Amino acid sequence: MPDRHVEKNVLVAPEHLGLETRRGFRRAADALIDAAPEGSVSLVIDLGATRSVDSAGLGALVLVQRHAVQRRQAVRLRGVSPELRALLTLTKLEGLFQIESARGA
Repeated sequence: MPDRHVEKNVLVAPEHLGLETRRGFRRAADALIDAAPEGSVSLVIDLGATRSVDSAGLGALVLVQRHAVQRRQAVRLRGVSPELRALLTLTKLEGLFQIESARGA
C-alpha cells in the first residue's frame, strides 16, 4: 500500500473553523503532530470542506503551525479557498504555511 502512511497525517478541518470549533481542531492537530517523529513529516490540514474561518480559526491555525515548528515539522494547507487565501494574504500569514495546489490542477 504505497503512500497510505502519508494520509494518516491529514486533518480535515471543520466546516466552520472558529470560536466554537478551535479547541477540538487544535487538540486533533496537536495529537497528529505529537504522534509523528520529530522532524519527519508535515501535517496536512484539508480545508476543502471549510466554508468559513474567523479570527479564532486563524489563531488556531497559527498555534498549530507554531507547535509543528517546535517539533521541526511543517504545516501544509490543502483545499484552500480563494477567500481563505486572500485572508491569509491580508493578515500576512500566508508565509507561515505551505499551500498545496488544487488536486487535479
